[in-house]
Amino acid sequence: MGELRYAIALTGSIGSGKSTLVSFLSLYGYESVCGDSIAHKMLDEYAVEVLKAFGDSIADENGKINRKKLGKIIFSSSKEREKLQNILHPPIQAEILSKAWQLEEKGVWYFLDIPLFFEVGGKETYPVARSLVVYTPKDKAIARIIKRDNLSLEDATARLEAQIPIEQKCRLADDIIGNDGDLRSLQQRLESYLQSLPSYRR
Repeated sequence: MGELRYAIALTGSIGSGKSTLVSFLSLYGYESVCGDSIAHKMLDEYAVEVLKAFGDSIADENGKINRKKLGKIIFSSSKEREKLQNILHPPIQAEILSKAWQLEEKGVWYFLDIPLFFEVGGKETYPVARSLVVYTPKDKAIARIIKRDNLSLEDATARLEAQIPIEQKCRLADDIIGNDGDLRSLQQRLESYLQSLPSYRR
């Protein structure tokens, strides 16, 4: 597998503001592939396998997967997370890479929004040109998760701690954008970052 020369992996912790950054990127004309959307799609497509692995306790009254029940299980056990990852990550990776190679043909920078980029192997799994971490301090990230997902402090903390610590992700990344201020500050930092990228536009 060759290198994705124009791909930038966008990652961070849950609650760091990746979705906000992607919205800004779209305004500036940059395309992106959303790993979360693909993961949701694959959870539906592989529902039978997931229900077989985790049992009927994660099903709702219609026999479909209740994402909150599944989340409760996987965010409280690394073994259960690995079990789900073994089912879903291969098709998620295949879909992300398929979309990436299509964008590669355009010869301009684009972004792969992959929340668990480093957790699943980083550049060895996704051969991108660069990796970009959106950094938010842990306390701010937890506050955002509680507000956005209507979770308890305990559940929000468990979700954050299920990932590689954000400081470690920053050490592994090629680039970092801090999201510890207001929206205008994030936008200015993103603009500076985009201006620093080599120009590949044809």
